[in-house]
Amino acid sequence: MYRAVVRPLLFRLDAERAHDLTVRTAGLASRSRLLCRAVAALDADPRLAVEVAGLRFRTPLGLAAGFDKSARAVPLLSVLGFGHVEIGSVSADPSAGNPRPRLARLPDERAIAVAYGVPNDGAERVAERLAGRRPPVPLGINVVSTNRGAASAAESDEAVIGDYVASVARLQGLGDYVCLNLSCPNTRDGRGFFADRTRLRALLDRLAEAGMHRPLFIKVAPFADAREIDSLLEAADGAPFVAGFSVNLPPGTRPDVRGAISGPPARAAAERTVAELYARIDRERHAVIGSGGIATAADAYRMIGLGASLVQVYTALVYDGPGVVRSITEGLAALVERDGLRSIGEAVGHAAHKLQPRH
Repeated sequence: MYRAVVRPLLFRLDAERAHDLTVRTAGLASRSRLLCRAVAALDADPRLAVEVAGLRFRTPLGLAAGFDKSARAVPLLSVLGFGHVEIGSVSADPSAGNPRPRLARLPDERAIAVAYGVPNDGAERVAERLAGRRPPVPLGINVVSTNRGAASAAESDEAVIGDYVASVARLQGLGDYVCLNLSCPNTRDGRGFFADRTRLRALLDRLAEAGMHRPLFIKVAPFADAREIDSLLEAADGAPFVAGFSVNLPPGTRPDVRGAISGPPARAAAERTVAELYARIDRERHAVIGSGGIATAADAYRMIGLGASLVQVYTALVYDGPGVVRSITEGLAALVERDGLRSIGEAVGHAAHKLQPRH
């Protein structure tokens, strides 16, 4: 029904308008507990349950940040069958993001070109929406430095780091884990501020001083070489609350397309990054969240095989609708059965040797 009726109607609209309409509709539906109970997905196969960072996820499949930027539809999204939902990116202050147009579909590639620049309602408004109603699945809160626009004066290191700390301090108690978006490809600070790892070390030190008490994931773009990975791991090593790493979109490199490209074109870089991280992390302490081009159970299972303990989707929702969640979940259960595994956790890293890390 989504592909035959809903998607054609949505695709008649500008991509950002269609996305806004979808989130607004989901937000309205989220106000009704009765409706949320009515659409709630059935429990998943128990073999899909995983434990990461001390949290239990009923499946490894989650909703990536970027869909619900300001926590407008968490109640509904959290009952659609996802194992977790990640909102954001959220900044300390509200941000309008980049000028429009900033979102475009690439239907021939089942992809989306994203140049949003992290528009969101700010940490205070998001905190108000999250207060008092805990979702039934783990909630991740993705935070980022406020995008004040390309024409604004460059901010000091202290201002950028302070922006992250303020958001985490306000929001961490309202979620189950926090994800630091250090690599948004569509903002000035996101394109390289934390390439200087002393800044990351300073941020983690400040978070420790502020009383970081939730598991923390660090979201990074695909690496240019192995030295970048090693410097990241070294900077994160002294922070016991760092639970792992998450994979972001690579910066846009196509002259005919504005922004980063999500969906299948991002898959190869995402898989490479997951495999390289998995080869180097301390697996007793850290886990990897993989995303980029996942649209089927086979895609998700391959990402898990390369080392991702959790995987996330977003673009697949645009092209296949919410039914893709059930499709991937049931497909993962079938693959676990096919391979004779007791749980999906046994599949993590089983294919990592097929993509050799760079040295």
